[in-house]
Amino acid sequence: MDGNSPQSGFIDKLSDVVVTFVCWFYFIFAFLTFFSFFYVVVFCFFKNREQAFQYLDHLFFKGFLSLLRALAPRQKWEIDQEIRNIHGSIIVCNHLSYLDPLILISLLPRQKTIVKTKFFHAPVFGWLIKNSGYLPASTEGAHAQRMIEHVETMGGFLESGGNLFVFPEGTRNSNGRLGKFYKGVFKIGRMHRCPIHVLSLCNTDKLFTPGKFFFTTRIFNTISMKKLGCIKPASTQELTTATVLEREVRQIFEKAGSCRGEAQ
Repeated sequence: MDGNSPQSGFIDKLSDVVVTFVCWFYFIFAFLTFFSFFYVVVFCFFKNREQAFQYLDHLFFKGFLSLLRALAPRQKWEIDQEIRNIHGSIIVCNHLSYLDPLILISLLPRQKTIVKTKFFHAPVFGWLIKNSGYLPASTEGAHAQRMIEHVETMGGFLESGGNLFVFPEGTRNSNGRLGKFYKGVFKIGRMHRCPIHVLSLCNTDKLFTPGKFFFTTRIFNTISMKKLGCIKPASTQELTTATVLEREVRQIFEKAGSCRGEAQ
C-alpha cells in the first residue's frame, strides 16, 4: 500500500487516536481504580511516606510506558542499561517532550525532580507530587520554605541512594541547541558533593510532539537515552563554584553533539 495514499493517512491518524486514548485511559483509570488505593494506604499507614510514594510513581509510569511501547511498535527504544543502576546522584538531561520525566521516573525507583510550581496547586496531582517529595520550581512566596527544606534534606536523600533528576534548561528544547542553564541544581551538587551524571535523550518529541495532544505512532523512530559522562565526587571537591560545575556539564553535552537529525 502506498504510504502516501489517503487510506494510509487515515490508518495513521486512526492509530494515533486509538493509542492516545488507550494510554490516557490507563493514565486516568488505572490510577482511580488501582493505584489510588495504595497511595491512600501509604499516606495513612507508612512512616516513610515519601519513599513509598516515589516507588508507586515508578511502578505507575513504568506501566504507562510499557503500554505505549506495546501499542506503538514502530517506535524503537534504546535505553542505556547503566542508567537504571545510578543511585545517590544528580542526573541532568536535555528536555524535548512531556514524556521525558515519565521515562526517568519509570527507570528510577527512588527519584525527585523539580516540577512547575502551578502543578502543586492542581487537585490530586498536587497532593501526589508534594508527598513524593518533588521540588517546586519557584523559590518565592509560599513555596520558598518548601524549597529550603528539600535542599537541606537532599544530602540524606542522596546518601540513602535516591536520585535527583533535573532538566537544567528548565523547559523543552525545540531546536537541538543547548539553552541557558539554571544554576540551582549545580548549587545543590556543590553543596552535597555528589556525582553528577549527564544524559542525552533523543526523539521523544517525535513520538509526543509539544503542542499536540495525540501521539505520533506510525512513523519509524528511535528514542534513545544515553549516559554521556559523569563528574565524580573526587573532582567536585576541587570545584569552588556552581558556575564551574555548570561549565563542565555543558562541555560534556557539547562534546557529544546534538542528537537531532539522527538516522531513524
